[in-house]
Amino acid sequence: MEEMLFYDRMQFAFTITFHYLFPQLTMGLSLIIVYFKWKFLKTKDEQYNHATHFWMKIFALNFAMGVVTGIPMEFQFGTNWAKFSELTGGIIGQTLAMEGMFSFFLESSFLGLFLFGEKLLGHKWHFVTGLLIMIGSWASGFLIIATHSWMQNPVGYEILENGKFVLNNFQALFLNPWLWPSYLHNQAASLVTSSFVVAGIGAFYILSKKNVSFGKLFLKTGVIFGLISSIVVAVPTGDLAAKNVVKYQPVTFAAMEGIFHTEKKGSEIVLIGQPDVKDKKLDNKIAVPNILSFLTYGNWDQEIQGLDQFEEDLHPTNISGLYYAYHIMVGLGTVFIGLMVISLFQLIRGKLFETKWILWSLMFMMPFPYIANTTGWYTAELGRQPWLVYNLLRTAAGASPTVSSGNTLFTLLGFIGLYLLLGMLFLLLVGKIINKGPHNVELSTEKI
Repeated sequence: MEEMLFYDRMQFAFTITFHYLFPQLTMGLSLIIVYFKWKFLKTKDEQYNHATHFWMKIFALNFAMGVVTGIPMEFQFGTNWAKFSELTGGIIGQTLAMEGMFSFFLESSFLGLFLFGEKLLGHKWHFVTGLLIMIGSWASGFLIIATHSWMQNPVGYEILENGKFVLNNFQALFLNPWLWPSYLHNQAASLVTSSFVVAGIGAFYILSKKNVSFGKLFLKTGVIFGLISSIVVAVPTGDLAAKNVVKYQPVTFAAMEGIFHTEKKGSEIVLIGQPDVKDKKLDNKIAVPNILSFLTYGNWDQEIQGLDQFEEDLHPTNISGLYYAYHIMVGLGTVFIGLMVISLFQLIRGKLFETKWILWSLMFMMPFPYIANTTGWYTAELGRQPWLVYNLLRTAAGASPTVSSGNTLFTLLGFIGLYLLLGMLFLLLVGKIINKGPHNVELSTEKI
């Protein structure tokens, strides 16, 4: 049973990790594309329309990859996690169905018009279709996170005699106190990814002395959007999300921060340290006294519960993985803010485009928001374990009892091979679009 559960979790972890590489760019990039089209309507500067066409090609390719990699995850609910689907389908089935019927339908329907209908629609209606695509992608994220938030903090439900969960308060599902901080935090993080991609490609064009005018536009746009979103990820959304963990999952918060023993006169914040779960301590730690208590409660001496205050069978099943995932996310987020502050300072001084070390840094930082987003999701998922529905349904109780570990491992290896090929194809096609550049995108000659 343990081996079967391990491969079930590994397969879902791999497929969802690979899948989310694409929606995080899609959601943030849709906003930036709408911004470029709005600037074109406002200024009548054709460069902004060039930029719109360029990025919507990358958006469309990214969207297609998100769809292809998302479909297998739905089947896993019925194959690997059939018991979970049977027991909770009356609740999570509603939000997941709404995501498919409304958000995905809206997004995919108007994507074709946005890609091919500019001359037919005219620029103003072309802008509207882009706006609707953005609304669809952001609504899709909202409904997925509504599902996830219910699993983290179940509300508005009752459990029938047969063990099935049913929703008795539809409003509570969308007023879940876990939902809005998590959703806004996720959307800001997706905008960080998109901003770094836009800024990084802009830096590449400037450094390669190719499409320099577009490089400057992309760099300026990416830096401004990147600084705003990087700050919003930390404050207020990250702060509110962390306080939700303290309130609703205190044992998870203790593991995230590496608090093995309750500190009576305020908790320190650990900057560096390696968790020794066996001996219940942090090795080689560098910490600042009382800061964590102040950040969490606004009180320097406030006690924060450690793992010693909870029964061990309630502890997260992978404390080390949770600790490292959380600290990687926070550490990278701090680096993002610092780099974008410096970049904006140089932009205001008029020296950003000539400061090569910043250009190289922005270009090579493009993969790191993906890492930060992934570790952020790992923090949420590892923190909830050993529960599928927090405090109500254990992960082991949600797996399909009839699917063998061998079958799961076989399909996992198949997914790894297939997704490797898809990933290589995606990078090849995106590379061709970037190499071709915005100058070679055909412009519409219709009047505004």
